[in-house]
Amino acid sequence: MRRIFSGGIYEARIGYCRAVVAGGFVHVAGTTAQGTDIPDDVVGQCRSALAAIEMALFEAGSGFDDVVRVTYYLPKASDFEACWPLLSETFGANPPAATMLECGLIDPKYRIEIEVTALARA
Repeated sequence: MRRIFSGGIYEARIGYCRAVVAGGFVHVAGTTAQGTDIPDDVVGQCRSALAAIEMALFEAGSGFDDVVRVTYYLPKASDFEACWPLLSETFGANPPAATMLECGLIDPKYRIEIEVTALARA
């Protein structure tokens, strides 16, 4: 088993890591927009979260083509449709199984959180 840390502000405070490679899979924790300048719009936040996920997958030796499951968490389900073109572009011809849930997030400034599971390349 291998743990991947990104240095996100909540990792040390809560006690988790960005991703864990185990059992032939890369399990990427729920990921919100990253950095000190969080975009206000849901698409900008989605793009930022996907960039952080892409870095974790890359460090694990995997990528978006290997993602088998994705879960989207949004405080407002009505915001989700604006993200569809970006998500379609990201997963392209290899879309994963997906679920979207409407729920509260750790901080009201966040408008989307994304969690993925990908195949680990040998």
